Amino acid sequence: MTTEPERPHNMPQHLATQVELPAASQMYQTLRQRIISCDLLPGTRLSEQEVADRHDLSRQPVREAFIRLAGEGLLDVRPQRGTFVSRIDMDWVLGTRFIREAVEADIVRLAARLAQPQQVVTLNELLERQSLIAQGDAKALVPLDEEFHYCLAAIAGQTRAWTHLQGLKMHLDRVRHLVSAVTPKDVMLDQHRAVVEAISAGDPDRAEAAMRLHLRRVFGDLPAIMHLSPHYFDNAGQIESCMNYDAAAPV
Repeated sequence: MTTEPERPHNMPQHLATQVELPAASQMYQTLRQRIISCDLLPGTRLSEQEVADRHDLSRQPVREAFIRLAGEGLLDVRPQRGTFVSRIDMDWVLGTRFIREAVEADIVRLAARLAQPQQVVTLNELLERQSLIAQGDAKALVPLDEEFHYCLAAIAGQTRAWTHLQGLKMHLDRVRHLVSAVTPKDVMLDQHRAVVEAISAGDPDRAEAAMRLHLRRVFGDLPAIMHLSPHYFDNAGQIESCMNYDAAAPV
C-alpha cells in the first residue's frame, strides 16, 4: 500500500492539512470511510489476510486498524466466526441526531448574527456545487453536505464543537449515505438554500427553524430502507415509533 496524504476523518477534504500517515492509520482511514459510506455494507465479513493482500501490506497494520474500528463500534469481532462490519445502531443514530440538532441549531443562530457578505457568497457557491451533483450520487453529495455544515460552524466560530461532533456521528453518517442515495437531491438543496437565505437576512429564528427541519430530513426515507433491509440495523423494530415521534416534533 503506497503512503499517501490522508485527511483526518472529521474535516472536509479541501480544509485538511496534508500529512503522511503510517500504514495502520491509512488502513484505518480507508476502511472507516468505506464503512461510513456503505461501500462496505453492514454484515460484510472482513478477513485480515484478504485486506492485507489487497493493499500489499502485512497483517499487523490491518489488525491495528481492525482494533480501532471495533473500538468505535464499526466492526464486530465474533470469536470463532470472524470480523464483520457492524450493523447500524439505531439507538446511537437517534441519540447522535438529537445532539447534532441541538449543536447546529445554535451554530446557525450565531452564523445569522455574525456572517459577513463574503461568507454568504461562499455558502452560495457551495449550493451551486451541490446543484451540479447527479441525483443519487451519495458519495459526492454527502461530502458537500459535510462541507456546508463545516462552513456554517466556521462562520459561527464553532469549528471545535463541530469537530467534537464528528467522533459521535459515524452511525448517523452511515444512515445519511443510505438515505442520500434515494432522497431527491433537490430536497436537501432547497433546505440548504433556506438556511443560507435566513443567514443572509440576519434572521436567527428562521435559520434555526430551517436547520432543524433539514436535520430531520433523514427520517423521511429511512423507514422504507429499514423495511427493505432490516438486517442492516440493530434495534430497528423498537426504535421506529420513537423515530416517527422525533421527526414530527415541532421545529
